[in-house]
Amino acid sequence: MSNPVVSNASCRKSNHPESVKTDLIHRLNRIEGQVRGIKGMVDKDVYCDDIITQLSATQSALNSVAKVLLQGHLKGCVVDRLAEGDEEILDELLVTIQKLMKK
Repeated sequence: MSNPVVSNASCRKSNHPESVKTDLIHRLNRIEGQVRGIKGMVDKDVYCDDIITQLSATQSALNSVAKVLLQGHLKGCVVDRLAEGDEEILDELLVTIQKLMKK
């Protein structure tokens, strides 16, 4: 049995301006590099505190990406769906915020 939330989410698309999309891709590419660097640090038995510092920086970078996405979601998707009378978006938004706050 499929999860209806997952199937609905896979049908929808975001509408980020090209500049925001480019910024997000650049940020994610940097994060990908950071993760590869951390993997290399583990492989080279780098001091644990140094690895934790890099993990913290990477988590901060991921949080920044999430903030950009959340801002776009609020100003775009949420506003549009509320204007269409779709108040279910508020429940979806609350779940999304709860997921972010778990981090």
